[in-house]
Amino acid sequence: MKNKQKTVLVLGLMTLSFAGCKNDDDMPMNETININYPAAYVVNGESNSISVINMDTDKVTATIALVDQSMSGGGDMSMEIAWPHHIYLNPAKTQLSIGVPGADLSAGHAGGMEGMMGMFAIVNALDGSITHVMELDMMNHNAVFSPDGTEIWTTQMDDMGKVLIYDASDYSLKSTIDVGADPAEVTFSQNGQVAFVANGGSGTVTAIDPSTKEILATLEVDEDPVGAWPASDGKMYVDNEAGETISVIDVGTLEVEATIDLGFMPGFAAYNAMNEELWVTDPMAGKVHFWNKTDIGWEHGGAFDTGAGAHAIAFSGDEMKAYVTNQEDASISVVNAMDHSIIKKLKVGLKPNGVVIKE
Repeated sequence: MKNKQKTVLVLGLMTLSFAGCKNDDDMPMNETININYPAAYVVNGESNSISVINMDTDKVTATIALVDQSMSGGGDMSMEIAWPHHIYLNPAKTQLSIGVPGADLSAGHAGGMEGMMGMFAIVNALDGSITHVMELDMMNHNAVFSPDGTEIWTTQMDDMGKVLIYDASDYSLKSTIDVGADPAEVTFSQNGQVAFVANGGSGTVTAIDPSTKEILATLEVDEDPVGAWPASDGKMYVDNEAGETISVIDVGTLEVEATIDLGFMPGFAAYNAMNEELWVTDPMAGKVHFWNKTDIGWEHGGAFDTGAGAHAIAFSGDEMKAYVTNQEDASISVVNAMDHSIIKKLKVGLKPNGVVIKE
């Protein structure tokens, strides 16, 4: 089957804007929005929307409805944007890329579903308009811009796993790379020199040179890796769901240098350089745990409550604040990263998962 691509008409795009509402669904309709402030974008899987948080006030100031308006009046229903998952920002901070697996992954990310088709959507980060939707042959997990912004990388969640690389200007397919089984998240190291693909069905992570598209290494991790999350300390932190561990990969050597036993299924991992802490969400308990690296290894420093289904974490640019999505609570917790206290809890859409920050 050939990939179908479609540019979405933005006339009549539903964007909602109102501060201080109880829930996204309560917000009144507004024709346009202007996101000219530091913003945290939260993608809501079940509500098929993006909540926009003004980071100066920590209030939900807009909601972008992920609706293909060209479907109205008997359009192509196969292009419905259903269950958007993770969200990324291009280097210019003008576009958002959203992976749309078409299935609820809030209870775990294991494997693609036979016959499921995925897609990715591109959204204008400044006015909320949907500028492009690309339908894929198979279920994917995320879509991420390359470090130079010229490409969009996504995965094909299948036993014969692949990475698909599209041109970010005309959305043509540029490259296909064979990786392990059921690849989930594809990410880039913070220095942009290596791409990492978590192969959930193989228990491996594939490292790829973004320039040459050559595979640099295939690293064995634990069971059911979901994502290799980049950090400023030159590491990638891999959350292994079934293994209930974090694998620590050194970007320079491309070796697994440590494995952290958690005792729970992780949802996400993020490193805070200010405190030299590794944060890991515990969805079942609705908590964030944190670890500190010592001379003898990683030591558990404690945990704090955020909300049911705690999932993704994004730190502000100065790393003083964190935004944590709570999938089962339809909320996002704003956290003081220095003392782990909850500054505010905001209601967003249903099943919020991915979050990205524009400052």
